[in-house]
Amino acid sequence: MTIRENTHLTTLAAAQEKRLIKSLGRIDIILFIIAAYISLDTIGTIATGGSQSLLWAVVIVLTFMTPIALLMAETGSAFAEEGGPYQWVKFAFGRLPAGIASVLYWITNPIWLGGSLCFIAFDAFSANVIHIKSGSIGEWAFKLAFIWIAIGLAIISLQKGKHVINIGAYAKIALLAIMVITTGIYGIKNGFQPFDFAGLAPSVTGFMAVAPILLFSYVGFEAANAASGEMYDPHKDTAPSIRIGAIVSALAYILPVLSILLVVPAKDVGGIAGFMDAVKTVFSVYGGASTFLLGLAAIFFIVGLLGLGSSWMMSTDRVQAIAAADGSFMNGWFGEFSERFGTPMRVNLLSGVMASLFLVAGMKLVNGDTGAIFAVVLACAVSTLLVSYLIIIPAVMKLNRSFPEVNRPFRTPGGVRGFQIMGTVVFLYILIGSLGVIFPGLVEGLLGIDYNFQDIWGLSRSKVETFTIGTIAVDLIVGLVGFALAKNVRKNINSGSEI
Repeated sequence: MTIRENTHLTTLAAAQEKRLIKSLGRIDIILFIIAAYISLDTIGTIATGGSQSLLWAVVIVLTFMTPIALLMAETGSAFAEEGGPYQWVKFAFGRLPAGIASVLYWITNPIWLGGSLCFIAFDAFSANVIHIKSGSIGEWAFKLAFIWIAIGLAIISLQKGKHVINIGAYAKIALLAIMVITTGIYGIKNGFQPFDFAGLAPSVTGFMAVAPILLFSYVGFEAANAASGEMYDPHKDTAPSIRIGAIVSALAYILPVLSILLVVPAKDVGGIAGFMDAVKTVFSVYGGASTFLLGLAAIFFIVGLLGLGSSWMMSTDRVQAIAAADGSFMNGWFGEFSERFGTPMRVNLLSGVMASLFLVAGMKLVNGDTGAIFAVVLACAVSTLLVSYLIIIPAVMKLNRSFPEVNRPFRTPGGVRGFQIMGTVVFLYILIGSLGVIFPGLVEGLLGIDYNFQDIWGLSRSKVETFTIGTIAVDLIVGLVGFALAKNVRKNINSGSEI
């Protein structure tokens, strides 16, 4: 099969494209990127590494975030087909690698929504708005509502759902801006924490401690391209949207981390809760109004998380649905888009069920070895998004070389050579991060860094690797079986479809 034949759609996929509704203008795309890209839940985790983490956050912005934004800006504006990353891998390598990449790209997000985001949202609500007893019916109701509101926003037409995503993006920007400004007021009034300048000296240990979470946080500029067929002008709007989204996102990670380090004692910087803890600290400058304002900040935080989860559901569910319609996943049933809404409702519902199952697992498996095992599986499953880029990045590099005649409204600096150099750097970063996901402690061991599995995971090395490797293996099996079951869909190729 030639690369040109890889660009053909199946008859089913071509039919689904007719159901897409044009809904996204440039402002919508920018806000979609901000909603999907800025993970408020990881800012506190990044800050736990102190000034060393801040250093690497800046370095990786320059050497990873910026290059990957440029790669996706050129590719997304040149290859503007619904399904984004799935289509790019298919054009470059064919349907089987594309089907596997789409599973890895998609499966992360329902697990993240149900196993992580709804827990963080609940903790913020219960601690700062209305207290809800842990383990109560109220907790179950809140978390299930969070999941299914996010899924519902992905199900309704993008024309309507985008407004909530836009609100989520604005909520993030407002909360982060208020937090940074209030930090300045707090510091002037009460003094700042001494900054650890000695910690800025770069170290391999510091890099490995924070690199996986930074890399996971810094991918996703292509998320909106999953809905390229629903953009008014994807060729014209993609690159400028990514450029603006990248600048806003870089500031949205670096400035809040710096703010946390300036106001929260190093010993009290506490991972996921670190962001809201810092907000609580600096909001004390508002006196009697601080409790109300903290509750309002928590609402903004939760709305931002909802926009984060829903935007990724909109993106990855479209990728997976296009893969199904194009003969790369299951029998095509999951490839149907709703005639009414123009959305992949069947994949949306599948994602909702998966998220709910992980919620149940997360609520029940909390103690002893079962809790530790769940934490390992959750961390690895969430990080499969990072692993998917081991296929996606080589694919966009090949498209850059193999389709020179395709019109590129935006080109990366340095032309083809510049694109390939940046792609290589990004791929090496992704490789290091992925090895850290699948084989925790491997890179550290090669570099002579102590890595105590029992202290970090609560399990032995053999058990941790059994579950990390096992989780990735299950994902790959799902991709292979899904591809095999789609054989009949692939028989009906619409040879008239070509980029």
